[in-house]
Amino acid sequence: MTSSISTVTHLKQLEAESIHIFREVAAEFDNPVMLYSVGKDSSVLLHLARKAFAPGKIPFPLLHVDTTWKFQEMIAFRDKMAKKHELDLLVHINQDGVDMNINPFIHGSAKHTDIMKTEGLKQALNKYKFDAAFGGARRDEEKSRAKERVYSFRDENHRWDPKNQRPELWNIYNSQINKGESIRVFPMSNWTELDIWQYIYMENIEIPSLYLAKPRPVVERDGLLIMVDDERMPLKEGEKAEMRSVRFRTLGCYPLTGAVESTADTLPEVIQEMLLTKTSERQGRVIDNDSSGSMEKKKMEGYF
Repeated sequence: MTSSISTVTHLKQLEAESIHIFREVAAEFDNPVMLYSVGKDSSVLLHLARKAFAPGKIPFPLLHVDTTWKFQEMIAFRDKMAKKHELDLLVHINQDGVDMNINPFIHGSAKHTDIMKTEGLKQALNKYKFDAAFGGARRDEEKSRAKERVYSFRDENHRWDPKNQRPELWNIYNSQINKGESIRVFPMSNWTELDIWQYIYMENIEIPSLYLAKPRPVVERDGLLIMVDDERMPLKEGEKAEMRSVRFRTLGCYPLTGAVESTADTLPEVIQEMLLTKTSERQGRVIDNDSSGSMEKKKMEGYF
């Protein structure tokens, strides 16, 4: 697979914009952090952050909010990358949720996500007093993210008000906040899923192999193919895990993340699938379909 000159130029423009945003925030804020969820977007975000501050180290820590239900491979990949790149990695688990045995099977996706992800994130941001948090969200992912700014203002309770956003004309960002307030920063807002995959291919960025197809044990549940990643997943009556060739377009808690049937086991084949697909990459995320406007409600409560 070869990249056309126009594609390379387009990706380099996106890269330059993202690097500029990283440097702006590092210069303007006292205590920034990068949210690291281990997926493909986080992998690109980490690559861009390293480029932005090379040859020095990334001048802020990375934060992983561990729900305790991530794919086993994601946790192994997280630790591998932290060691490989000598990252200052903070891992936070909402211990209150663990003590209550909150999990997606007993309590459902909405409550699990709220307590283990949203509340866990807010706990960590408060604990370390971060005033800016980089995230890998893109506007093309979901409609509520499409209207979010690059500098996404959050109040003292980490809430996002979609009606109270600041203009960002000519790539000029307003970084003024009051004590206790913060911003979420999205350097890859203008990237698309296809841009991400082409950039991963062009830059040879390491990603979890969950994104590539191979036979995996899955059960079909509520229209989704759920991978049986460990012994904690209870099978319903009549259910039986079967080996099918699948991959994931997006990663999260394994009981809440649907796989897609695919034979694409190389990056060029994944990119070819992206060129032909007509569905959203987040169609396999249970949390996005809890209710109408689900993602926007979660963001208003402090979600990523």
